[in-house]
Amino acid sequence: MGKILVGNMKEVPPGHKYKTKIDGKDVLIINDHGNFYAIDDTCTHSGASLAEGKLEDNVITCDWHGAKFNYKNGKLEKFPSKIDNIRSYKISLESEDIFIEL
Repeated sequence: MGKILVGNMKEVPPGHKYKTKIDGKDVLIINDHGNFYAIDDTCTHSGASLAEGKLEDNVITCDWHGAKFNYKNGKLEKFPSKIDNIRSYKISLESEDIFIEL
């Protein structure tokens, strides 16, 4: 497994998100009070970008149809029908650089 540099901590202030690409795939970096998380950016319901969604209590809510995913582990929290979880990635920090571990 390798690490890929995806950004700098200064690019993602606490309470914010940062969308990036890894091997052609959109990934969302989230800063939750200094704890960083990474998930696939695409909602598994209709393909919306989760970067447009709202963050609240460890959950990101898709702006299109309201699917709620736990951004710490990618698991679906709430939606009227069963849809797939989203992939989450392990983050490591070195100095002020953010790496995703694959």
